[in-house]
Amino acid sequence: MALLRLFLKPGVDKQNTEYGAEGGWIDSDYVRFRYGLPEKLGGWTNFNNTEAYFIGSTSEVFTWTSLDGSPRAAIGTNRKLYVFYGGAWADVTPIRDTATGVTFNTTNGSTNVVVNDSGHGAITGDFVTFSSTTGDPGGIPNASLNNEFEILEVIGANSYRITSPTAATSTVSNAGTANAAYQISVGEDKSFVDFGWGTGTWGFFTWGTPRPASSGLQLNSRVWQFDTYGENLIAQLVDGGIYEWLPSGGLSTRAVAISGAPTKSKYALLSTPDRHLVCFGTETVLGTPSSQDPMFVRFSNQEDITNFVPSATNTAGGQRITDGNTIVTAIRSRGQILIFTDTSLHGQQYLGPPYTFGFQQLGANCGCIAPHAAADVNGVAFWMGRDAFFMFDGTVKKIPCTVQDYVFKDINLIQSYQVNVGINTQFNEVTWWYCSFTSDYIDRFVTYNYMENVWSIGTLSRTSWVDMNTFVKPVAAAYNPAGTQTPTYGNTIYGLTAGRSRLYNQEDGKDAVDQPISAYIASGYFDIGDGDQMLFMKRFIPDFKNQVGNLTVRLLLRAFPQATATPSSLDPYVITPTTQKVDTRARGRQIQLRIESDALGSNWRYGTMRVDIQPDGLR
Repeated sequence: MALLRLFLKPGVDKQNTEYGAEGGWIDSDYVRFRYGLPEKLGGWTNFNNTEAYFIGSTSEVFTWTSLDGSPRAAIGTNRKLYVFYGGAWADVTPIRDTATGVTFNTTNGSTNVVVNDSGHGAITGDFVTFSSTTGDPGGIPNASLNNEFEILEVIGANSYRITSPTAATSTVSNAGTANAAYQISVGEDKSFVDFGWGTGTWGFFTWGTPRPASSGLQLNSRVWQFDTYGENLIAQLVDGGIYEWLPSGGLSTRAVAISGAPTKSKYALLSTPDRHLVCFGTETVLGTPSSQDPMFVRFSNQEDITNFVPSATNTAGGQRITDGNTIVTAIRSRGQILIFTDTSLHGQQYLGPPYTFGFQQLGANCGCIAPHAAADVNGVAFWMGRDAFFMFDGTVKKIPCTVQDYVFKDINLIQSYQVNVGINTQFNEVTWWYCSFTSDYIDRFVTYNYMENVWSIGTLSRTSWVDMNTFVKPVAAAYNPAGTQTPTYGNTIYGLTAGRSRLYNQEDGKDAVDQPISAYIASGYFDIGDGDQMLFMKRFIPDFKNQVGNLTVRLLLRAFPQATATPSSLDPYVITPTTQKVDTRARGRQIQLRIESDALGSNWRYGTMRVDIQPDGLR
């Protein structure tokens, strides 16, 4: 019988059944579609060729270029803030408070040390650095305490516990003295929903009536958001303060709170080209966190990010927007800032004095799911909602998605704040990373090729991503909540608990830092005619481009759509770069094609396979 070309349309289709998706692909991992054909994803290497670890879960990676052309980067984790400058990283986490005259309680033979500091304001997991220690408390050398520590237990408002690198040789109380510098309090690496006493509105439910799941108080994971003012880094702590790091001070300089700026906001951006610092979901009364209005927008005076007080002689001001419960995020787009609430989309355009900015609603029922779930590509915005994907190119549109049910039935909405989006312009891709239903940490991704209008899915875990621009490759972070590696940058920290991030150059090589990548793609089931007779596949002729290393092709057979698939008798089939044809002897009413690779350095792009298929009987 003549050979037939096996045409398979691009993109993964999980909206259909495995049989209904005949002529297409139904599953994949570490595979993208380009020029209508599936190919293995690119690999990754260590950023700056260094196996580096950072404390906590990274919520944003940000890169920019200094005025002299030097590349810079910043990463914000739930516990720290780091910057990359001059080829080196530094911990620039802001200092919340300082104290003098703190004392120590020790126990003979123990490394547990109680620190006495009235009104310290710290929580468990915070970081404190002691200096100018005197008295060798409990026989612990002063040099051992002149270090950075993680606070392991808050005993009360006036004391907490740390672990010393040196055990005490005597039991003492209120011994020695030291100065203490407290970093801003840490956040969580995952979100929590509290259904306990006191959550929700008093009297909203009758006594003894169970409250629905939606009535709980959600405590979101920590998220940083970055921008630049000139070459200075602007670091907004989502639902927290806004800080600035000045590279002119060098790596020994920490970020500091911006004087005169709101002390609690959900997001912040510098508007261009007018250069106002805009805070979203911020305070109606400056400097009063309790006055935070999640729908209020406040902007600074032009070219003065420390002046947010409106007057007749400046351009500072504010505006409350409607339609929604909270502003989730904002991005710069063509000619305006796009403001996403949990239910709607608004535009903010610069008008000039006396009004400075104008606001208009652009869409409804199109809310954004997370602070880092929206991105702009050449004036077109893409974002993830709670049950669909959207785009804005002048009009809000729901993007037809062939994996929509797969993603939104599997996503863990409690951990939705972790969702992050990455742009990969080299391959015309927008990718969202999210937590699957059974995971508290990111373990899935869904990718949309906006030029070819196709979708793919996979299990690559990245908590943040920035496209190539400052650096020649995209840069991304991965998080290991159980990781206990010593941090590569910053001070030695004693008592450090688990949770580490690692930074990578993406699309660099074909392997995962010298380890093979297991990639696969599976087709829908196909048959002869309408599937009213058995078929026999005698052979197939493989067609792969740029193949490096061996591939495995599997043929899964079944007689009916609900039957259990079984491999063909000669399965699996190993395809080398020089394989010309493969004899199969595969018999079934329906056949699925599955392509796999897991060798070091492997690479491939699938073409158009030709198969020798003919009708056959049941035996």
